Parts: sequence; structure tokens; C-alpha cells
Amino acid sequence: MRRPVPDLSGHPKLQIHQVDFDHLPGLPAVDDVFIALGTTIKVAGSQEAFRRVDFDAVLNTARAARSAGARRLLIVSALGADATSRVFYSRVKGEMQRAVAEIGYEVVVFAQPSLLAGDRVALGQPERAGEVWTMRLLRPVLGWVPRSVRPIAADDVARAMLRAALGSPPGIHFLRSAQMQPAGPTPG
Repeated sequence: MRRPVPDLSGHPKLQIHQVDFDHLPGLPAVDDVFIALGTTIKVAGSQEAFRRVDFDAVLNTARAARSAGARRLLIVSALGADATSRVFYSRVKGEMQRAVAEIGYEVVVFAQPSLLAGDRVALGQPERAGEVWTMRLLRPVLGWVPRSVRPIAADDVARAMLRAALGSPPGIHFLRSAQMQPAGPTPG
């Protein structure tokens, strides 16, 4: 993790390591690795800085975890990730997926959510005005928005990834937004 996260529950099997991704240390022995690194071009400051987080840091972490013995890797990517996309964001996410898939994990799961809904401020992240306004505008009509593109709560993505870690056969798998949506109410 890049920085401490307030109120992260302390599970006895959860070990938190705050690291500098430019100088990634060796990791302890692990079985399963969950990577939820990401930024925006605006927050990063440039396309190059965005790529250092969403491609380099993710790939370096995946390699370090594989070297530490990890067999299963689960990564939050993005809806529309495509290494051949003309859209920079989608292209970087797709290039990351392609590079990670070649590392040699027994199981790789790429979660591809649409807009992540959640309390970014509670995680020490800046509030994103565009996301706030999108959620306000969509809230009255969310029931009519297709599940494949409906905003999804970050904790629903995490739960879906955990289920995938426990139940995916060997290979590369993609969790689409609709597969991660809960049966109940939509995020708000």
C-alpha cells in the first residue's frame, strides 16, 4: 500500500505493508495477492505519472508477489481495459492486464468494474467532483442503467474478488461489473 488507510480492520491473516513502489522490497511468503492500485491522470499530474502507478507499480507488485510464492493474483482493473484502445486510460489498463497475464500465476482474476462508488475521503483520497455529480444524476434512474455499466460500490468489488480467489479454477478470469453487482439496492 502507498499510504496508511484509516480504519482498516485488523484481520489476523492480514499483513499491511506500506512501501515505496519505486523501491519495492522483497515480500513475505504469500498465497493470494490482491492489488487495487490506481489513480487518475489529474491526480497523478501527467500521463507518464499515471502509467507509473497503473502499469509499473501494479506490474512490479505482481512480480514481487510471484517471487514470494503467490499462486493467485486478483487485480482491480477497469471496464473497457484494452491494450489496443485509442483511449490512454483503457490502453494502459489493457497493457497492464497483458503484462501481468504473462508472469506465470496459477490463477489471475481481473476485476473490471465500471465507476467505483464509495467514500474516497475515508480512504485518504481526494473527492472526485465528476464522480459525485455522476452519482447524483444517476441515482434516480440507476434501476434502468444496465448492470454492465452501473456504478458499483468498492466493497462489492472486494467481495466479488474474494469469492473469485476462493473459487476460480486455474487460468485467467475476468470479473465484469454485472457479475460483481449485488442483488439488492444499487450503490448510493
